Amino acid sequence: MRLAELFSRTLKADDRIEFVAYDGSRSGPADAEVRIEIRSPFALSYLASAPGELGLARAYVTGHLEVVGDLHRTFHLLGDIELGHLDNPTKLELLGLLAKHRFWWPVSPPPQEARPKGWRHSKSRDAQAISHHYDVSNRFYEWVLGPSMAYTCAVYPTADASLETAQFTKHDLVARKLGLTEGMRLLDVGCGWGGMVMHAAEHYGVKALGVTLSRSQAEWAQKAIVERGLQDLAEVRFMDYRDVPESGFDAVSSIGLTEHIGGANLPSYFSSLYSKLRDGGRLLNHCITRPSDKFPFKAGGFITRYIFPDGELEGPGYLMSRMNDAGFEIRHSENIREHYAKTLGGWCANLDEHWDEAVEEVGLPKARIWRLYLAACQWGFDVNNIQLHQILGVKLDGTTSHMPLRPSFEPPQA
Repeated sequence: MRLAELFSRTLKADDRIEFVAYDGSRSGPADAEVRIEIRSPFALSYLASAPGELGLARAYVTGHLEVVGDLHRTFHLLGDIELGHLDNPTKLELLGLLAKHRFWWPVSPPPQEARPKGWRHSKSRDAQAISHHYDVSNRFYEWVLGPSMAYTCAVYPTADASLETAQFTKHDLVARKLGLTEGMRLLDVGCGWGGMVMHAAEHYGVKALGVTLSRSQAEWAQKAIVERGLQDLAEVRFMDYRDVPESGFDAVSSIGLTEHIGGANLPSYFSSLYSKLRDGGRLLNHCITRPSDKFPFKAGGFITRYIFPDGELEGPGYLMSRMNDAGFEIRHSENIREHYAKTLGGWCANLDEHWDEAVEEVGLPKARIWRLYLAACQWGFDVNNIQLHQILGVKLDGTTSHMPLRPSFEPPQA
């Protein structure tokens, strides 16, 4: 079997995908909307070194495997890649081919892979994992995220709203759910580039403290705070949330941090945030989740090695139970999965628009990692492999919640 046909059969490719291989073989329609090119023997050697998702990712990152056409569309055409469900003749032929390529064209994992050291979710290892993902380049993130510098799911008030409008709406929705008013104190853990901190200070008159394990994020945020004249109300520190000395906050926001905590550590995480609040204070936890606690989840090799080392996703039920066990009364939960798919589509478009600058800034392999990651995640939210939940809890004042009888935090319609 020629190489292109073998790849097509292995990946169970849709008839709208064309395969072209370095051995001169072709498979699939020539006018296909997507073309996958196996450009060198090293593509197969990478696949032999790590059969499945990680091997394919390594081949793509290094340029030995190329996708011509829309990458997000490619994921929809291919679906979940499971090499274990092949018929025996195809499997034997593939294994023989991979073994030969692994022997004649040996490869090593690309240097962009992360391998943090130390005890999983210790402070030092968490710092390494966060730095790997967030200390890429502030300029690169400006191109991908846009002016808001918000690297979390936006909330679209209308289907045609811009990414910037949606990120403003997300921050404002969090502020409304937390019941922020002038003079309150907010702690934002895992604050990124300070978007929520600055929004709370500028639009609600809140004294806001953000903490992040990314030094480059903290430096960028502090500079932006000064430029916007918010230094009397807003502050971002390069600090682990576990080391924040202050307490008695009126509200805590955790936007996109829980994914880095680890399921076993969630009880202590929520207990720590509970201890930071005054009686009657609220916590808004915004994070990526798996669809349910029964839905199996294990971070794929690509995400673990290239994107979020040590990242873990839990189901919404597990998260709510751990919050409840820590003392919070759960008052509201919503899944905004479709909004994250739209957010990722906006980031993909931004990266494509600034592709040449991005490659010059971070190098071609890193840029390709991000193109693959954003498109794959967008597909994951599209097909409900992953979700995004906002969960609101309150630290009761005795038996009093200080919550309105009905929610009053829906964002204004544009």
